[in-house]
Parts: sequence; structure tokens; C-alpha cells
Amino acid sequence: MKRRDFLQTLGGAAVASSALLAACKNDNNNTTVSSENVTDGNGEMTYRTNPNTGDRVSLLGYGMMRLPVEAGGSARENPDSPIDQDMVNQQVDYALEHGVNYFDTSPAYCKGQSEHSTGIALARHPRDKYFIATKLSNFDPRTWSRTASQQMFENSLKELQTSYVDYLLLHSIGGSSEEKDAIQTFNGRYMDNGILDWLVEQKTKGRIRNLGFSYHGDIKIFDMLLQWHDEGRYHWDFVQIELNYLDWDFADEINPRNTDASYLYEELRKRGIPAVIMEPLLGGRLANLPDYIVKQMQQREPQSPVARWAFRYAGTPEGVLCVLSGMTYMEHLKENLATYSPLRPITDEENAFLMDIARQVYDLKNVPCTACNYCMPCPYGINIPAIFSHYNKCIAEGNHPHPDDRDENYSRQRRAFLVGYDRSVPKLRQASHCIGCGQCAPHCPQQIDIPTEMRMIDDYVEKLKTNG
Repeated sequence: MKRRDFLQTLGGAAVASSALLAACKNDNNNTTVSSENVTDGNGEMTYRTNPNTGDRVSLLGYGMMRLPVEAGGSARENPDSPIDQDMVNQQVDYALEHGVNYFDTSPAYCKGQSEHSTGIALARHPRDKYFIATKLSNFDPRTWSRTASQQMFENSLKELQTSYVDYLLLHSIGGSSEEKDAIQTFNGRYMDNGILDWLVEQKTKGRIRNLGFSYHGDIKIFDMLLQWHDEGRYHWDFVQIELNYLDWDFADEINPRNTDASYLYEELRKRGIPAVIMEPLLGGRLANLPDYIVKQMQQREPQSPVARWAFRYAGTPEGVLCVLSGMTYMEHLKENLATYSPLRPITDEENAFLMDIARQVYDLKNVPCTACNYCMPCPYGINIPAIFSHYNKCIAEGNHPHPDDRDENYSRQRRAFLVGYDRSVPKLRQASHCIGCGQCAPHCPQQIDIPTEMRMIDDYVEKLKTNG
């Protein structure tokens, strides 16, 4: 029996929330912060204490993966444009001034520009005022050698203008749908070359203060690394997982290759391993909900943005050290600061409400793409994230007509889908040009069978075109 079904037999979603979504503890006086006496944005940043080091970490972490660029928008939207360093500096300054002290980057972010830009922005401030998290992002087999992986770490220190990293992650472990391939990949990246033992050595030298990993993919590898922790083979100071109110109990139903956040969280919690949260908005999906769902949220809290529900949810569980948000614009930063200054924890009643919202979102049957762009570039020029984004957007807006079951809205919905598709994705970059080579699929953190989804969307588009 699935955990969700078991809980429902015990009396509903409130049971699930009572133990796990406990109110956060205030580090200053160790008292419970009640939702009834908190006003969003009218206080100081909420902090969590790392039990391993005593670090007092801001609950809001700055994800440096969607930095603003000179051409406008983010580095993901315009990857060939230089980073707007002046804007990055301004936003980092504002974040530090308002209590944010955790900055998460990677050699792979922003086409390799993120660490350099982050280093410039942070080096203008005292080193003891912030924590740097970066990753060993040796995805390419050409970087699997011991020398290449060591050079990647040394270059991270150089780009970040620091002599040590506060939080170092093995980046995106478990990224294959086949058990054999996933284990071979993990061993090739970290074990056969001895690089994991080398990183442990760097920790003893003080060049790494906390060592952990970010997880996507094969649950057997997640379990294996935690077993190593139990056995004392390797000690994980923290682990980065995807957690949001949709993935809490629906991740494996949306995609059987994924794992429910409830399982990941519980496994870390019972070992006392702090969790750093990524994808609290599921790639923006939980900030762009259908109108009928938005209305339900606004009826409960007319003044709260939709995204605030998701950020509050991600920050509520005990054991969560930090919640990451990739913030491109100053307004994103200010809105998230309001949410966590201080955090207003999700109550049991609100958790039950969000579980109902999650069910409604799940029933939309979207493609679970978070627009992370790990699948890009496609060797055949297909804009994979844009195709999925348009498809999901049309479902959310009610513009997803069934070609064989027409109603009075069919013509309008059909036109909205097809015209919007051509506007969102140039014809030469649409799903019809996918040859099914599969080079993209192993890189997808959500384990989406991208070629299959491309064929599905292309078949759907062709049916709409012929059934006019």
C-alpha cells in the first residue's frame, strides 16, 4: 500500500501533516512561531542552525542559476548573452542586507558563467557574512578522470575568489533510468577515480566545510549513499532534494522514475541530515496554476501570491536548512524575502488544503518539466523546454482540446494551441523535427522520457491540424 493510501485510511491528509509539517523553531528563543501572530515581511529573516557546524543559515537561499543577462531576462532564456554583473551585484547586496546568507552555484550554471559572476558579487563583502555552496558538476565523461575532477574543484575556488567552500555537493547523483547505467555513472564520476575520497581529504584540510549531494533519479543510489552514512563509510553533512506540495506524494505517479519527496525527507530526517530544498515551485509550475485553482487560493488569502503557498510549504518541515530560489529579478527577491521574513509555517489545515490542490494539479496530466535546460542543447536544434512549456500552459489555461471529442469551445481552443505553438517555438525547433536519438533523456533530472513525449506532442499537433 502506498504511504498516501495508508494515511487516507487513517483519516485524511491532516494525519500526514501532523508529524512532518511541524512548526519551525525560532533559533533565538526556541519557541514555536505561530501562523496567527506572523505578518509576512514585517520581521527578520528566519534562520535554521546546521547541527554539524552551528552555521546559522538563512531559510531563503539564493540560487545563482537564473542570473540576469544584458539582453534581458535570465541566462536560461538568453544563454548567449553576458551576465548583467551590475544587476547581480545589486541583488546580492540587497539579499545580504536583508538577511540572505546562502548562495548556491555550480560550474554548470549559466553556461559556466555563474561561479565567476557569483565570486565577483560576493568578494565585495566580508567572507564570514555568507556561505557558498557549489558542486562537482562532472557530468561529461571527459571530466571523470581524477585530474579533471580535481581541476574542476580548484577552478571553482578560483572563480568564487575563496580558499574554501562552505557546502560542496556531488551534483545530481542517480541520473539514469537504468540501474546498471546509473551505478556505473556514479562510480565513474566519484568512485573509480577516487575523487570522493579526495573530497573527504579536502574537508579534513578545511577547504570544504560541509560535504553532501544533490539527488535526482535512481532511488537505489539515494538509498545506497544513506546506507554508507549509516555504516560510517561516508558522512553526509547535508543533502539537497526536490520538495514541494505536488512532489510530496505525487512525484512517482507523475513519473514512475521519480521518488516522492515524503520518502526522501523522512529518510534524511530520521538520520538528522539537514535538507536543502530545490524546486519549491517545480520550475515555476506552482506559480502558474490554472485560474480555477488560483481562485481557491485567493479565497483563503486574497493578498498572498500563489507562489507564497509553495515557498511556505517547502520551508515548514523541521530539518529543512534552506530553500533555494533562482531569482532573476529584484521583485522575485523582494517577494521571497517577504515570505521568509519571518516564515509563517503551514498549519495542518492549510496542509490538507494544499494536498487537495496537489491532487487537482496532478489530474491536469502535465509533462513534469521544470525547464532546467539540462537536456539542452539538442543536437537537432529542438527547443525541448519551450515545447513542454507551451503544452503545459495550454493544459493549465484550458486550451487543450480533444480532437475526437469536440465541443462548442473546440475551435477557439484549437486555434489558441496551434497559434500559440508557432509563436512560442519556431517551426524548425518544434517536436516534429525530433528523430528520437535519446541524447537528451539521460540528462533530465525529472527522468522524463523526452523522445516519447515529443512524439506524443507531435501526434497531438498533427491531429489538431487535420481536424480543423
